[in-house]
Amino acid sequence: MDTTVPVPDAPGVLPRAEWVRTLPQTIVASCVLLFDAEDRILLLRYAGGLPAAGLWGLPGGMLDHGEDPVGAARRELHEETGITLEEDLRFLGYDHRADVLETGPVIDFYFHGGRLPAGQPVRRSSEHDHHGFFALADLESTPLATGLPTLTALLDAARTGSVVCLREGLAG
Repeated sequence: MDTTVPVPDAPGVLPRAEWVRTLPQTIVASCVLLFDAEDRILLLRYAGGLPAAGLWGLPGGMLDHGEDPVGAARRELHEETGITLEEDLRFLGYDHRADVLETGPVIDFYFHGGRLPAGQPVRRSSEHDHHGFFALADLESTPLATGLPTLTALLDAARTGSVVCLREGLAG
């Protein structure tokens, strides 16, 4: 027995192109975690005039159209530091943030780039005014773009070979 009940004035199915325009828009970025010989993390400070001016964060940035997360991580690392990595980047995890600087949702992909050789020069882009290598304990009072819980989870994932899935910078 057919129990289908017609719905008067039911909306029709949208054509695919129109339906796709109704889907949420998300910014996607990729960042690279790098260590020096003393297991300190490379961080860059955003220069004045930028939305995150004065905050320290990992090298990285948004994907270009058609770019994959690994390619973006390599490109951003090179653009922001002058460093080109020959070895594969290992996926560390992602962080989903609901709203970043009122732009809407952002998904950050994180990759481990390994350990930099001693004396590796860092050539900053104009986007950053300072760089440094930091132990987690040194970051308690440092203004961070990449939060301390996120850096802690990423450092642990890099050391243990695990992957982290974060939400608003925290393990869920």
